[in-house]
Amino acid sequence: MKKSSVSLIAVVVLAAAGGLVFYRMSDAKEVPTFRYATATKGDITSTVSSTGTLNAVTTVQVGTQVSGQLAAVYVDFNDRVKKGQLLARIDSTLAYQSVQDAEAGVERAQAQLAQAQSDYDRNKKLFDERMLAPSDFSGFQLAVTVGKANLKSAQVTLDKARQNLAFTNIYAPINGVIVQRLVDVGQTVAASLSAPQLFLIANSLTQMQILATVDESDIGIIKEGQPVTFTVQAYANRTFTGVVKQVRLQSTTLNNVVNYTVVIEVANTDGKLMPGMTATVAFQTGEAKDAVLVPNAALRYKGTEAMIAEAAAKRAAVGDSSKTQSVNTGDAGRAGSSGGVGGRSGVGGFAGTRTGTRPASTSGTIWYVGADGKPALARVHTGLTDGQQTVVMSRDITEGTKLIVGSTVASPATGASAANTNPLQPQTQRGGRGPGGF
Repeated sequence: MKKSSVSLIAVVVLAAAGGLVFYRMSDAKEVPTFRYATATKGDITSTVSSTGTLNAVTTVQVGTQVSGQLAAVYVDFNDRVKKGQLLARIDSTLAYQSVQDAEAGVERAQAQLAQAQSDYDRNKKLFDERMLAPSDFSGFQLAVTVGKANLKSAQVTLDKARQNLAFTNIYAPINGVIVQRLVDVGQTVAASLSAPQLFLIANSLTQMQILATVDESDIGIIKEGQPVTFTVQAYANRTFTGVVKQVRLQSTTLNNVVNYTVVIEVANTDGKLMPGMTATVAFQTGEAKDAVLVPNAALRYKGTEAMIAEAAAKRAAVGDSSKTQSVNTGDAGRAGSSGGVGGRSGVGGFAGTRTGTRPASTSGTIWYVGADGKPALARVHTGLTDGQQTVVMSRDITEGTKLIVGSTVASPATGASAANTNPLQPQTQRGGRGPGGF
């Protein structure tokens, strides 16, 4: 009995000790593991992104005012032409016959007028000698007047026929390049309702323009003369430049998004850019030189409850009650919203993606590693951003300052992330957006 009692007591003691250890381990505070970044110094540019299409500055559609079958085409795609150069010719058989018919009409009208004039002159003498009644003489006067009118009408018809004959030759209206040819020899064109297009001529491809679409939320910061950079897929590693020439007042609505067209002037001296290319455009809306830059993830990080409480206690200890009230989760949330730059996109995610139009006076908060090696909270004024980094002004944040951009809660007993204790749940994080949030 004594041995059994001793064994039972030993088991109870061991169980109590194990329960105490388990209780202390479960009651232990979570230990955060921080992710860091460093404040840097450099230049930054804020932009508004969009897409547009490259076009020649001046294009002319060459058509025809007469109908007929194309007898000859003298130019092709990419040919350079001069003003007045013959481009094509329409079969002129019918037009030439119309001219001959009109000439015959003029001759007929001239003969009729001559006969009427002869009758008038002969009867004028009789009328003057009072041998002809006025009522009879008036008929001869009318015949002369009608003959003159008929001759004038016949002459107009002849001029029209001759002009139509001239229209069978298609000439270049400007100097330029043939960028489109829509007809071939033997094709019949009909100009009964509207002039059919035969060619499209670009005045010059050394100067081009981009018609970019910008949504209404960003159009207010787009100004004439603003510098622009853009890329095209054909030359992905090259950046081209341009200047805003015009912000058109006419708006278009697509999928409930109001957009405006911005005309960008582009120099194409080397001829690399071609009409119809899609350009990804970045309007430069602001620039900062030699500024302190922090990752946007640092502005989004809120801090753990323990960090917030400790920061509040420190401020309370120095009697800064006004700032103590601001150190809370809500204030840290506002810091995140101030620092994060949410790019907005229009239709298809292309029109008007904005980065960095926040006023320079916007404030936020950043957690950093203080001189004592512990997390500290700094209030900053934020400026321009490019979507990844933001300009900040603060006496606490300088070049080289170690910033906290995120944290992962870990168990003190195992040293492993709390999220790893259950493989069926995602990793638990406090603040930040992971390494990708940079």
